[in-house]
Amino acid sequence: MTQATLSGWDDTVLPFQLDVSDIRGRIARLDSALGGILKQHDYPPQVEALVAEMSLLAALIGQTMKLRWKLQLQVQSKGPVRMIAVDYYGPEGDGKPARIRAYASFDAERLTDGAPIEQVGEGYFAVMIDQGEGMTPYQGISPLSTESLSKSAETYFAQSEQLPTRFQLSFGKSTTQDAAEHWRAGGVMLQAMPKASPFAAQGEGTGDVLQAHDLLGDDETENWNRVNILLDTVDDLELIGPSLEPSEVLLRLFHEEQPRVFDKQRVHFGCSCSEDRVRQSLSIYSAKDISTMTTDEGRVTADCQFCGAHYDLDPATVGFEATKDANA
Repeated sequence: MTQATLSGWDDTVLPFQLDVSDIRGRIARLDSALGGILKQHDYPPQVEALVAEMSLLAALIGQTMKLRWKLQLQVQSKGPVRMIAVDYYGPEGDGKPARIRAYASFDAERLTDGAPIEQVGEGYFAVMIDQGEGMTPYQGISPLSTESLSKSAETYFAQSEQLPTRFQLSFGKSTTQDAAEHWRAGGVMLQAMPKASPFAAQGEGTGDVLQAHDLLGDDETENWNRVNILLDTVDDLELIGPSLEPSEVLLRLFHEEQPRVFDKQRVHFGCSCSEDRVRQSLSIYSAKDISTMTTDEGRVTADCQFCGAHYDLDPATVGFEATKDANA
């Protein structure tokens, strides 16, 4: 795809509500935030596409995270791509950006020339929310879809949250007049908010996977179907391109649904790793354990899987039997 200029709406999530149909949603665009994630690694294109899709899902879902909350989306698979993890950190304060980071683990020898989703085998899609110290983290899982990671997320919301949810995503490499080829992503999330059908909790529906009509009444189903048909008309340039602001895209798609927009949320690439965190993770080990981690050069080293930061520590300063002060 080719674009002329970058947009001021890049790396933002715009929440909205469709008043006529009682449906809420978010529209997001990721550019430098996604680039920040992917440039830390040398992933094959199939893996980059999966990480881009997961990062966009995290931005769309994570926009509701309160200050300093953490959302993690994770894929665990028996396929060539064994794991994808994305962390989304709620803003540190009002007016501050959210932060996002991601990485993937894969077996390069098992990757094929097939579609990105074909690199993911049997497994599960997990959602974890950490509300901070003193709160019990939440975790929910659903089976992986063979169609797309966004379909796996839709299944999670239907089964675990009993919320009809739809994602329409686009992502790929973009070229601009003022930037080299880079990854760019955009998408829309829709979510109906009625009370779930009393039958949903009993597991009734189509097969083993709940569908939207299992969770909605007749009138709500009509609204949901109508809005989804409208969403199907969106094209890639509207989702990713800079020529239309997200609010204009919403008006083009849903003008009869009376869309109402709220404050946009900025999203930046950012990692939470630090030397203090590395030292804390090593604090449970004895001096004997630390000695087994010490390199031939007499150092304890660690690399962050998310951002690639390298930490080089004196073994005498780590572990609960440390004999030297790290700050000395």
